[in-house]
Amino acid sequence: MEFRIVSIGTLSSHPHWNEPSEVRTGHATTTVIKSNDAVLLVDPSLPAQMVDAKLFERWGLRLGDVTDVFLTSFDDDRTRTLDDLMHANWFMHEPEIERAKQDVCESLQHVERDEELEQFLDGQLQKLDIFQVPEDHFMDGVDLFPLHGHTLGTCGLLLPTPKRTIVIAGDAVPSREHLERLTVLPSTTDIESAQDSMKECVEIADIIVPGRDNILLNPLRS
Repeated sequence: MEFRIVSIGTLSSHPHWNEPSEVRTGHATTTVIKSNDAVLLVDPSLPAQMVDAKLFERWGLRLGDVTDVFLTSFDDDRTRTLDDLMHANWFMHEPEIERAKQDVCESLQHVERDEELEQFLDGQLQKLDIFQVPEDHFMDGVDLFPLHGHTLGTCGLLLPTPKRTIVIAGDAVPSREHLERLTVLPSTTDIESAQDSMKECVEIADIIVPGRDNILLNPLRS
């Protein structure tokens, strides 16, 4: 198993930088993992052309080489590349699939004379039907690591290596500042569970791949 960061994510508004409103386009940190013959893309957040270019820069890969996709949570800005990854297998933690379907269905019930929004929500449901539920041992060197709180089904990936334990945390650990202060995003569904999930990352990981920042060394172990 090998992994690399494809692109470093960012928040549209960073609460620890005194930014009161959206000042940039938010997107998630995207990671690529090679495990035997599998090429797993985690949280493909940028437009497809940009992800394709960055894959080629980082590892000489193209989107067509991707065999599997995993989303840590079903946020709108984690799905921008999906339409160009129809050839790959899509995976997401089962509680997150069910949570997202419920949220989209509830939103559809409250759509009033907004055809564009209705079409978008219908498209989200169609995407959710494509996702498969992964095994706890996802592939060689890659295990599921549930991190509920940001959403009720948020799930990271655990990459245990002989020397270091790596956790791809998604928005369970948004950024360096959030990790240092043990704080969560304002949009978090369950603050207490999210704080517990962040503490679990700190307890187990030597290296953390956050949801909206560059790779981090565990401050308690570095």
